[in-house]
Amino acid sequence: MATVDKMPMLVEGYERLVADVRQLKLERPSIIEAIEEARAHGDLSENAEYHAAKERQGHIEAQIADLEDRLSRAMVIDPTTLSGDKVVFGATVHLLDEDDKPVKYQIVGQTEADAKVGRISYSSPLGRALIGRSVGDEVEVSAPSGDKYYSIEKIEFI
Repeated sequence: MATVDKMPMLVEGYERLVADVRQLKLERPSIIEAIEEARAHGDLSENAEYHAAKERQGHIEAQIADLEDRLSRAMVIDPTTLSGDKVVFGATVHLLDEDDKPVKYQIVGQTEADAKVGRISYSSPLGRALIGRSVGDEVEVSAPSGDKYYSIEKIEFI
């Protein structure tokens, strides 16, 4: 279901989507070739190769359409052009957790999020709790594993 809402994303996330679309489009000729080859084998109603190739073609076309939709709605943001004292999309936030252990997260788009490398979505529970906050603020986040508490130590735009 397409919507006209803009999707914020970083430059590298946008470039990754462009590369994914380009790669999928490069697969098209080989799939068409596989369909033609399977079609040459005769009866299509019992031709597993033909049905598999057609299914793969449909899957790739759906992926391309989805990625192109995201690209058309992309609002590309370069965090190095931002400044201020509040957490916004693209900011890198240094936190202390409830055990005074330092953690660092960058607020990114949904398709770019990867908590293992310190990138959380602006729509995640922690991302929503951080947006609009300042250095020194304490943040409480309700997570499936229980409530978590953080203190904002530093905000960077890198």
